[in-house]
Amino acid sequence: MYRQARYDTRTVFELGGGSDPCVRLKKDLEDAVPDGMMRKGLCLPEVPERDVVMHYVNLSQRNFSVDNGLYPLGSCTMKYNPKFADILASMPSVTSIHPYQDDDTVQGALRLMHRLEQALCAISDMDAVTLQPAAGAHGEFTGMLIAKAYHKANGQDRTEVVIPDSAHGTNPASAAMAGFGVLEIPSNPDGCVDIEALKNAVSHKTAAFMITNPNTLGIFEDQIREIADIVHDSGALLYYDGANFNAILGMTSPGKMNFDIMHFNLHKTFATPHGGGGPGAGPVGVREHLTKFLPVPRVVERDGKYRLDYDRPDSIGKVRAFHGNFAVLVRAYAYILRHGADGLSEISQAAVLNSNYLKSKLTGEFDLPYRTLRKHEFVISARRQAKDRKVKALDIAKRLLDYGYMAPTIYFPSLVEEALMIEPTETETKETLDRFADTLIQISREDPEVVHAAPSNTSVGRVDELFAARNLILTWKDYLAIEKEEKGSR
Repeated sequence: MYRQARYDTRTVFELGGGSDPCVRLKKDLEDAVPDGMMRKGLCLPEVPERDVVMHYVNLSQRNFSVDNGLYPLGSCTMKYNPKFADILASMPSVTSIHPYQDDDTVQGALRLMHRLEQALCAISDMDAVTLQPAAGAHGEFTGMLIAKAYHKANGQDRTEVVIPDSAHGTNPASAAMAGFGVLEIPSNPDGCVDIEALKNAVSHKTAAFMITNPNTLGIFEDQIREIADIVHDSGALLYYDGANFNAILGMTSPGKMNFDIMHFNLHKTFATPHGGGGPGAGPVGVREHLTKFLPVPRVVERDGKYRLDYDRPDSIGKVRAFHGNFAVLVRAYAYILRHGADGLSEISQAAVLNSNYLKSKLTGEFDLPYRTLRKHEFVISARRQAKDRKVKALDIAKRLLDYGYMAPTIYFPSLVEEALMIEPTETETKETLDRFADTLIQISREDPEVVHAAPSNTSVGRVDELFAARNLILTWKDYLAIEKEEKGSR
């Protein structure tokens, strides 16, 4: 049984300085910094290095990550991050460059970005890629702006984006933020796009159809060519959500499936850090007819030199400050070079194999709605456990923490009742998968009262998620203010 470390840990701002946690600026420091450049009111804790190390090590032991256990979070693809990529991204030649440097002084960085764009084009069969977007959802938003610019350039006022009910939640949000209305269509009994519903939905108002393939059930949309024809015949664009791209690397590509726009989740597909709010990277790839709308600047090679090109009159403009999360790009490029074309295909095959092996061990104990063959992830249902034993998907997910496993995604996609969405990734061993399957089956048969009380072995027990969502404490200042108020009321 897993037992997480527990510490009665104060915030780092409470560790030193007594009643005043802020550093009192030294006289010699004030003399060394010119007037007008001294930052006033800077509040930093004055804590010895040893105490700082203990503080953050203790905090890390109360956390859960891909480095200390299976992280089967479906949809989000929490892959193991190889340490060689972290080492490369931490080199001074990467960390010391500045985005305001002249192009001539950062030729190596520009060359890496240019070659990463070329690699992503080759992997996806797209014609051009921008590395600027800072995350997958940012890539979706950028893609929608490109679709809007494309239709406007063609003199068409297309106002709707069609999305299946199996879509990631960011899809409708990104389309709406770009100014489109969103039209959702249902899935068919197999869990795939309902072709007739799609035909009825697209019209002269449709700007794009956004789809993930494999979809969020882990099912490959094998009618994607017909879907592409329906969308293109209406004059709309086909958008590929790259969140599940790791399931098809080297097997097929968005280009071969006739997609026009796509985004990559480098942090999902190419094993750069994921979670905790980033930094991530969501490059966008397009076919030739959309290249001129990509954000500026573009990295170009002229006469053996690499430049940042802003002279793009049809571009949608900049979508973020500077040129992307460079350290994340370095990690992804290193990962691609390390594995090569054959290695990337093997990663995809291993992810699909792991997923289907684990699924086969759990099917029977849990219901498996829709088709049986899945790709890198699958969705099982705890509806029988909820009906017969009053143990819901939420309870099962919480209980997994007691056994040292991160909880999977639950209640998504919404078309599966009591959904548990599991993605084991390609780096997990058969032994790990067997232990995880045995644990899930054991939880399914445990005393419901024990499961309802979970987690019991973590540093923090089950929290009131509704209260937490409605009463946000987002900074240490908020936390200290509430603690002070509570002490005053006693």
